[in-house]
Amino acid sequence: MTHPNIATVGQLKQSGFKNKTIKEEIRDNLIQKLKNKEITFPGIMGYEDTVIPDTERALLSRHNILFLGLRGQAKTRIARQMVDLLDEYIPVIAGSEINDNPFHPISKYGRDILHEKGDDTPIEWVHRSQRYGEKLATPDVSVADLIGDIDPIKAANLKLSFADERVLHFGIIPRSNRCIFVINELPDLQARIQVALFNILQEGDIQIRGFKLRLPLDILFVFTANPEDYTNRGSIVTPLKDRIESQILTHYPKTIETALAITGQEASVLPEQEKMVEVSDLIKRLIEQVAFEARTNEYVDKKSGVSARLTISAYENVVSTAERRAILHGEENTHVWVSDLAGIIPSITGKIELVYEGEQEGPYQVALKLLDTAVRNVFAQYFPNPDSLKKRRNTGKASQQREDENPYKAIVGWFDAGNKIDFLIDATDRVKIDKLYAVNGLHALVSKFYGLRSENEMALLMEFVLHGLASYSLISKKIIEGRIEFKDLMGSMLNFGQGNPEDDFEEEDFN
Repeated sequence: MTHPNIATVGQLKQSGFKNKTIKEEIRDNLIQKLKNKEITFPGIMGYEDTVIPDTERALLSRHNILFLGLRGQAKTRIARQMVDLLDEYIPVIAGSEINDNPFHPISKYGRDILHEKGDDTPIEWVHRSQRYGEKLATPDVSVADLIGDIDPIKAANLKLSFADERVLHFGIIPRSNRCIFVINELPDLQARIQVALFNILQEGDIQIRGFKLRLPLDILFVFTANPEDYTNRGSIVTPLKDRIESQILTHYPKTIETALAITGQEASVLPEQEKMVEVSDLIKRLIEQVAFEARTNEYVDKKSGVSARLTISAYENVVSTAERRAILHGEENTHVWVSDLAGIIPSITGKIELVYEGEQEGPYQVALKLLDTAVRNVFAQYFPNPDSLKKRRNTGKASQQREDENPYKAIVGWFDAGNKIDFLIDATDRVKIDKLYAVNGLHALVSKFYGLRSENEMALLMEFVLHGLASYSLISKKIIEGRIEFKDLMGSMLNFGQGNPEDDFEEEDFN
């Protein structure tokens, strides 16, 4: 309902206002949205057939909810969007600390003023945007923070004894009466604090320093937790877990398309960056594939999870990498190269937790391996899989025919003849394009599968072919202090560490 011109309890009664609990509000408004075929949780992608239907069922059932899932799975975001299912305004007794219902006040203040003034009791209207409370559970959270405590300053100012209920200072939960209240990372909350929550959920009372108050709080509780927290950092006490009626499992995007949509929606790219830097679909897919690889990689802790924030920050980083290069060379526009993905390594290393073997390998090397694996798997979606074309040991006509049909033969042969490509990662687009066109067979291969496209598109695909062939160990790819080098694999192996100090001390092999 919109904000009405009603200022007293008497006027509220005459208006025919019907009081609802918060769960009834949400249920009624959700039913209306479902009938109108409206999107109930806009911007939440990949959950259309899983988490969102489960959440809708829980809200229709008037349940408290526990979202259980790894980090970066939009658990808190869904809870925050539940505010949109509340009525636009609700009436509360003016001056109440805990949003007292004008018809059924639960605080001493609310009861006293209603008894004193009756229908003349003033009311005020609270917008739904103010009806949300959130607390991150940490070991130092106290009962006073959540439930309340005795306020000695209030007692002194009002000249009250500590036995008087008016000396109480309410915590965040009572102040969230008639609101949605979210506790993130619930297992991190100490067991004794969880017991206090259980009393609120089950018994409708709170205990503060010897005060036992009957406060039937009207709250929709939403909790979030990481499955790993159940065993490593804490647990949810059984009575509290039993009181949370619906436990909903969240998950990461199941398809690249969904992941692309999420990153496109969430990444923060400035208009001037969008104007200057072109990001191809290929680059976007490579970034998403890195996250998919990380979630299954043996070096990455699967229980910790790999957040969608990895790809979001990686996308922002790769745009800035290309932007920086263009600014340095005075170029008005550019596009993201595959080699620019080196700029997303800080986004990878900061978003993954490594197992022991990964720590031994090192975060930087693990990030390089994830990039290489992503290139390898995406390459097979764009070009013929080199593994299926490699020459077999047996000889004969069929083997010779397969070799002749190998689309990469001319390219690999060019490198085997002693040729190489060597350029700075921050080199201008023109320098990279000229060097790529010098590789025998490279332009012909891309033209064969993708026809004639713009020079930039062709160059990007040509560069991608080199990275792909390197990931399949058909040629060598090395990074040497901001410089990238492609050459024949065998020569690289034979020359490694022989007479070239860079090979010994500065060379990073992507393979």
